Amino acid sequence: MQSLTSTAYPQTVNRFVFPNGIVLITIENQAADLIAGRIFLKNAGSGWESRAKAGLSHLVAAVLTKGTTNLSSVEIAEQVESVGASLSADTSADYFLLGLKTVAADFAPMLQLAGEILRSPSFPEAEVKLEKKLTIQSIRSQQEQPFNVAFNHLREAIYPEHPYGVSVLGTEATVSELTRADLLEYHQTYFRPDNLVISLAGRIDQQQAINLVESAFGDWQVPDHPLPQKTLISLNSNPSQQLIFQETQQSIIMLGYLVAAVTSKDYPVLKLISTYLGNGLSSRLFVELREKRGLAYDVSAFYPTRLDAAPFVAYMGTAPENTAIAIEGLRAEVERLSTNKLTDMEIQGAKNKLLGQYALGKQTNGEIAQIFGWYESLGLGIEFDSQFQQDVTQVTPETIQAVVDRYLDKPYLCVVGPNLNLDLN
Repeated sequence: MQSLTSTAYPQTVNRFVFPNGIVLITIENQAADLIAGRIFLKNAGSGWESRAKAGLSHLVAAVLTKGTTNLSSVEIAEQVESVGASLSADTSADYFLLGLKTVAADFAPMLQLAGEILRSPSFPEAEVKLEKKLTIQSIRSQQEQPFNVAFNHLREAIYPEHPYGVSVLGTEATVSELTRADLLEYHQTYFRPDNLVISLAGRIDQQQAINLVESAFGDWQVPDHPLPQKTLISLNSNPSQQLIFQETQQSIIMLGYLVAAVTSKDYPVLKLISTYLGNGLSSRLFVELREKRGLAYDVSAFYPTRLDAAPFVAYMGTAPENTAIAIEGLRAEVERLSTNKLTDMEIQGAKNKLLGQYALGKQTNGEIAQIFGWYESLGLGIEFDSQFQQDVTQVTPETIQAVVDRYLDKPYLCVVGPNLNLDLN
């Protein structure tokens, strides 16, 4: 049993491990008569898929709540809706998730229902076919959106062999080939107690949480076969340039860099750089490229949290006739970080913004359950919440410049738009 008082959240965060391997995180919050739960499969998600099965995790999430060996999809929906609760499944690159929320008095039966869904889903054939059709429609829809087209091509260039190179949805070709048998095999492989993190936040104390989880999951036995190990795929940055013609009203420009995973000491520094460059109306890219030069309809930067090496992306939308000068401007703003140290005032402003938004992301029970369960599922532990904030406060101009030189050197470039007669050399 482990306890921690977070600097950003006054309540105690408790951690408990059951004999069958389930990790329970409890954050008591008596402010409202609600409990939110996040149930993570920590070694699952699209990052564990083969390229041939891309989209399998998403399809499992889409069909998971549509029936069990004892309940139909209608009966599940009636149980949830009759008490005004919410229950849904989702997946990401690095985990699989079942989320639920209800008033405290109804949480026990909802957790029992979640347990039945996780342990004995039926994956009805008709639902599998329907969700495959809907997923393919979503994939086709993304192909009509210039931003998604650009990011999909950029992602594929950065991760040519890695699962991160494909959307969580998969591709039209791979989703078309998925079968109910694939879903059953996925469930048998990854849905097991020693792969589970249950994070609960709200009007519940640790002992109550232990009792409820014991009732719903305590008799779930660990199977004899070990969890599959994630295939290690070498990631070597080999920047390329791509021009994709599409009849659009604006050009989408993306610069991408292969940077550090969440477990790296450079992670908080890169988060701060991303905030400084592209987060909000006061960010460097917005002020310089939109406000001062009028080049950008939309401009930003993002750096998603990943277990493996992550993409760092700066992008903008611009008028087609400004594409060449916009590429030059976007590159120059990133390169400036290497040639000119940020001032103490600039860094402090970015720190205030990053830490302020981080705190605002933990206002509800659902957000609190999500972040602590997420950290545990990534193997970072509940203490990462405080450690990350402390690390951000310690970043210096010299640290930023060193990290920029280490990662943000030669970018991948992807441009989507009309009349792309450009010399990229």
